[in-house]
Amino acid sequence: MIPFSPPRIDDKICDEVVKTLKSGWITTGPRTKLFEKKISAYCGNKSTICLNSATAGLEIMLRWFGVGEGDEVILPAYTYSATANVVIHCGATPIFVDVNAGDFNISVSEIEKAINSKTKVIMPVDFGGLPCDYDEINALAVKKANVFKASNPVQEKLGRILILSDSAHSFGATYKGKKAGALTDVSVFSFHAVKNLTTAEGGAVALNLPEGFNNEEVYSLLCIKTLHGQNKDALAKTQIGNWKYDIVEAGYKCNMTDIAAAIGLVELERYDSDTLKRRKEIASLYSELLANDKRLELPVFKNENKESCYHLYPLRIKGITEEQRDAIMQHIFASGVSVNVHFQPVPGMSYYKKLGYDVKNYPVTLDNYQREISLPLYYDLSNDSIKTVAKAVLAALNKVC
Repeated sequence: MIPFSPPRIDDKICDEVVKTLKSGWITTGPRTKLFEKKISAYCGNKSTICLNSATAGLEIMLRWFGVGEGDEVILPAYTYSATANVVIHCGATPIFVDVNAGDFNISVSEIEKAINSKTKVIMPVDFGGLPCDYDEINALAVKKANVFKASNPVQEKLGRILILSDSAHSFGATYKGKKAGALTDVSVFSFHAVKNLTTAEGGAVALNLPEGFNNEEVYSLLCIKTLHGQNKDALAKTQIGNWKYDIVEAGYKCNMTDIAAAIGLVELERYDSDTLKRRKEIASLYSELLANDKRLELPVFKNENKESCYHLYPLRIKGITEEQRDAIMQHIFASGVSVNVHFQPVPGMSYYKKLGYDVKNYPVTLDNYQREISLPLYYDLSNDSIKTVAKAVLAALNKVC
């Protein structure tokens, strides 16, 4: 069976993890702090905090901004549940909007229609690793500053809607010469096992707040919020005579371990020169093998302004029903190839349906979902396996369509 997306775990990573285990530092320590600095240097953002998940990063930023009951957060209907769940956790209301027909990303015109005085945050999602239209989204937040109603000092300082990018897929992607992480106010990456760059589990908050904010001060505050509200971490407490600490707020527990950071440091070192290069080759070979079949709509990876980090290969099939898509997938599975769907739209999930959301209100999202199949895409996928996948897709199409 050709798997869908196994992580790349080789001897170099194993050796670094063993070295970390023997170092005496396995929780948050020197490797985590180094990883944070290297992420900021790579992305070009102002400061970075590494955490145990992207989900934790999204939620902690909503809480830092004071999002709560009565507030609204705009996000695409086409995303993973985590993007919406964190809004619910904070007591706020997710406001889903539709996506572009061409690239799965949030529609700027639909965002604008949804903005009102309750809107506190816009959460674009870089689907599959392709950046959203950040110049337009950033400009929209400025344009709508006159309807923004601040309810705390942080919101007053920003004076507009916060742009909090769910960049879970897009580490290493570029937009107008800048890397994801430096494209808007705050971007949150995922380093989950299936992501391009993995730390097994993990994530990072890339701070890029505008003038008026000290991003290092915000970083220090987030370190407290994400470690029980404790004003010193374990590394700081090891200094002679520095054992005493205080709890300054009822914080959370979502710090990254040095074990995870050790994996990330190896991954980051070879990311551009090796990982991204290979993922681009895989996506290009798929497109070459599938380009001649007019039933297929191939994914967009690059245009004049942006380039994906090739996290997914989201293939769409023209004019089919959801039932036909599912049947095609079953034939592909039967041929020994694992495929997936990204994503089942959040408004169609049981919990959100009970809240009154209806996926039919987002026709582009629903159409994309019903005819999308994600093909295997991972570093160790061989060219022969890519050809096997392409043949399985075409054979399955011929059986169903």
